[in-house]
Amino acid sequence: MDTTTLDINATGMYYLYFMFCDPSLKGTTIQGRTVWRNPKGYLPGKMAPLMTLYGFMSLAYLLLGLCWFLRFVQFWKDIIHLHYHITAVIALGMCEMAVWYFEYANFNSTGTRPMGITLWAVTFTSVKKTLSRLLLLVVSMGYGVVRPTLGGNRIAYRVLLLGLLYFGASEALELVEHLGNINDFSGKTKLLLVLPVVCLDSCFILWIFSSLSKTLEKLQTRRNLAKLELYRKFTNTLAVSVLLSIAWIGFELYFNATDPLNELWQIAWIIPAFWCLLSYALLLVICALWAPSRNPTRYAYLEETGDDFDEEGISLTSSVAKITGDVAAKLERKTDLAFGEDLEEDKRE
Repeated sequence: MDTTTLDINATGMYYLYFMFCDPSLKGTTIQGRTVWRNPKGYLPGKMAPLMTLYGFMSLAYLLLGLCWFLRFVQFWKDIIHLHYHITAVIALGMCEMAVWYFEYANFNSTGTRPMGITLWAVTFTSVKKTLSRLLLLVVSMGYGVVRPTLGGNRIAYRVLLLGLLYFGASEALELVEHLGNINDFSGKTKLLLVLPVVCLDSCFILWIFSSLSKTLEKLQTRRNLAKLELYRKFTNTLAVSVLLSIAWIGFELYFNATDPLNELWQIAWIIPAFWCLLSYALLLVICALWAPSRNPTRYAYLEETGDDFDEEGISLTSSVAKITGDVAAKLERKTDLAFGEDLEEDKRE
């Protein structure tokens, strides 16, 4: 097969079309291969900035993981179950960004995308998205802070079921976006894959804020000001992130609707970059609020009476013990005095 090379000297978005005007050629099959190479590698110009983004995010997760690990080791005696969940999400974030960077770097240097590497990257992304949402949910429910468990097997099964459904829907959507060709799926098929993810995300948001409302009410009733302040900060952070997400979704829809020919390809990378940064920022806030420390009781679960009446109980117990001790001492002195008088009378007799 003859090879033809075409040099392009102007930056822009280019398309390759095969067209014929002779009706007798209807049904003709064209077989061949096109190779596109940019000055910095084989990555398309629309994807090239994402390799830099994934490299930066890999370092960011590595730095966060290192700081978290040092705190984890320093206060390992005061670790609660929630800290293990946070550690798992940080580790998955590091793996996800590293695998994506390796996948893009390999594509940039070789011009091919091995399906195995892409499949691993997609799976890491789906698992990390699922566990991140489950972490937000269990924190909002007060797990390890207001309640020692999720509240019974029924709620735990619901949380697990929602997580499994989201993982399946997210995995299917990611596979179509990263492994399928442009014309492999119609718009209706893609819509059918997007809708379950949107609906499940809505379920997560409603359940998270409903749980947060109940947790705040419970902490306010118990008058536990330290934990109440902690959850208020967490609630405000989540509210801001939801508002930013809604605004960004609107911008994304506007961006795609007004740029059907990809004329703004040079800035298209900011759309996935926003979601990476938002996810990292939320994880950073959780790590700051629930960081291991010498005083884990400020967010760890305690019994009802222990939370509210510890100091009062200690004071009352000390007072009763002191009064009891004084009365016993006086009775002992009176007994000794009476016994001494009896002995003196016996001697006189």
